[in-house]
Amino acid sequence: MSDLNATPNTPSTVPVVRFAPSPNGLLHVGHARSALINWRYARAHGGIFLLRIEDIDITRTRPEFEQGIVDDLVWLGLKWPEPVRRQSEHFEDYRAALDELRKLGLIYPAFLSRAEAAAIVRRSEVSGRAWPRDPDGAPHYPDIDRKRSESERRRRIAEGAPYAWRLDMECTIKGLDAPLGWRENGAGPEGETGYIVAEPAVWGDVILARRDVPTSYHLSVTVDDALQHISHVIRGQDLFAATSVHRLLQEILGLPEPLYCHHDLVRDRQGRKLSKSDGDTSIAALRAQGASPADVIAMAGLPPAS
Repeated sequence: MSDLNATPNTPSTVPVVRFAPSPNGLLHVGHARSALINWRYARAHGGIFLLRIEDIDITRTRPEFEQGIVDDLVWLGLKWPEPVRRQSEHFEDYRAALDELRKLGLIYPAFLSRAEAAAIVRRSEVSGRAWPRDPDGAPHYPDIDRKRSESERRRRIAEGAPYAWRLDMECTIKGLDAPLGWRENGAGPEGETGYIVAEPAVWGDVILARRDVPTSYHLSVTVDDALQHISHVIRGQDLFAATSVHRLLQEILGLPEPLYCHHDLVRDRQGRKLSKSDGDTSIAALRAQGASPADVIAMAGLPPAS
């Protein structure tokens, strides 16, 4: 990890890294890899390793999963300062960022249900017109709500229509003063490294606040990294493309830009990244089978602890 020695654009005088799991399932070997890479980097450079609990998905998170995360990480030998930041306890921070974006005129209320949006996409594709999709394969949100008048939006809200908040991607990109990118000290899925040109437009009008929660992954992770003075974002290659959205939000909200390092993933025999549904690769299952921390470290593709 010596290629992370560049100076980030943050107020930190020492490296600050974080491991930020969601308590909606058991940690697996891939999570162990990411946590250990962050932990080892902090130790090697006199930095700080933070644990953050990303629990904004209130319908899926469970206290027992959070406790399992803590138990697994302690078993692996990791330590972190308390208190741990839980996103569910900081919704006001995300509301404040959302309010700023609203004042800038960069977000709009999105009223279409998933079924309604899917039906529009399906009709377009059946008629032979290709529909743009994001790097994860999800179709872009239709532009119907973006084009609604303010009076129509106010009327629907007053009538109690449920809505989420989405970023007006085209408008936001037009407002940039200069091209956007980031310093990549790891590598993307195709081996990309060095200065990476951000391409947020490929994500379409991303959701920034949901109907039942005043934030989304993209918004909360960007705000949290700034508030916690994260200097080095070290995470898996599956989040490489999402960095374009995070850099865009940092730019328009005036937040600092950390260094990024995307590491390769632990994959199964079919070459797929591990999932929380793969119970046999969970750290808890491996512990129950008699595996040692050294065994899990080896399975994560890392050298033994020094």
